[in-house]
Amino acid sequence: MEDITSFKELNLIQPLEKAVTKQGYTVPTPIQSKSIPGLLEGKDLIGIAQTGTGKTAAFILPILQRMTEKYPRIIKTLVLTPTRELAAQIGDSFSVYGEFLKFKHTVIFGGVPQRNQCLALAKGVDILVATPGRLLDLMNQRKLTLKDVEFFVLDEADRMLDMGFIHDIKKIIAKLPHKRQSLFFSATMSPEINKLATSLLKNPIYVAAAPQATTVERVKQCMYFVDSSDKEKLLLDLLKQEHLTSVLIFTRTKHKANKVALFLEKHKVSADAIHGNKSQNARTKAIKDFKTGKVKVLVATDIAARGIDIENISHVINFELPNEPESYVHRIGRTARAGAEGTAFSFCAADERNYLRSIEKLIKQKIEIVKHEFHSEAAEKAIGSAAKPRRRTGRQSSRRSKRGSSSQQSNRSQRGNKSSRNSKPKSNNKPKRSFRR
Repeated sequence: MEDITSFKELNLIQPLEKAVTKQGYTVPTPIQSKSIPGLLEGKDLIGIAQTGTGKTAAFILPILQRMTEKYPRIIKTLVLTPTRELAAQIGDSFSVYGEFLKFKHTVIFGGVPQRNQCLALAKGVDILVATPGRLLDLMNQRKLTLKDVEFFVLDEADRMLDMGFIHDIKKIIAKLPHKRQSLFFSATMSPEINKLATSLLKNPIYVAAAPQATTVERVKQCMYFVDSSDKEKLLLDLLKQEHLTSVLIFTRTKHKANKVALFLEKHKVSADAIHGNKSQNARTKAIKDFKTGKVKVLVATDIAARGIDIENISHVINFELPNEPESYVHRIGRTARAGAEGTAFSFCAADERNYLRSIEKLIKQKIEIVKHEFHSEAAEKAIGSAAKPRRRTGRQSSRRSKRGSSSQQSNRSQRGNKSSRNSKPKSNNKPKRSFRR
């Protein structure tokens, strides 16, 4: 079905055609043209698609067409997604594409009081978009049941596994009817993802919108070698350029995201941070301010890599390279959306060269190196010799090494001999207790 050149060729019902036309869409994306015909026939599906490919409409349109209206309203469609932001955006998409239909939907996720979500469920809904944690909470409270689900979508499956949701997903799937249409979307297909898909789907059609784990072709990628101590100076220098109008910055940690945002505010650059420790209201406000231009820069951890769908992001800046190369693909995929072009700047210090090598190996290309005022020769020459990132137990391992095996053996002997331990002064025991911790 790759030769489909118009939404009219997909044989959508009139209310859906009207909604699509109202949004100004005339030509389906590859994932839409490949997925929708099979889904309209009721087939299960494995979709390999990156963010920004139109996969949300690829599953919403056929589900809305195949659903039948029943009263009282019961949950017939369940969409499971990893983050609050993505759940909210999928809910918005159901509103857009289902504008001229009578189905009701609601979105539930954690981080906010459950009262309003429970009220919406009590009134009856046809479509439920949820994150795993809050869904299980409400199921355990008997606020909802999944026994009538006919359509099940597992979105961003690889991100689900990265975030440790695998056990929650299995519990939820166990509560679904055996007879259903299941859709499985992921940006990558690891052995773990393949195993989950195999257990979930029945004779699925396989659709890949783009080669697995490739970057968006329209994104210009640039690499800046810089010492960690100079990253803030380089960032400020880049942001002074007029064409950086809407910038999404990524860090690896929540603390660093807050620190970078505060640094920019101190230097008169409007910025806000978004990460898992922020309340849902704070995260929603930050995204809204960023969308409207009130905030020029949004600093985020990888929770936003797939949870933000904003069309006009001009630049993505990797203030810190991700320790998982797949995250790089999702990060830079936040720009160059909806046919636009975009740019991704990445800062690489000497101790991040291992991350850079993994990224270039995954995307199968070398990223363009840009020389600049704060260029670090040490970072550039660190190829093949960069130290591996320090683990949290590094200092403890170092202390153990310095104490030596004979000291450890002595400690073990003393711990095993109660009378010997009791004969020692208390002050001599303190280091041993500290060491054991």
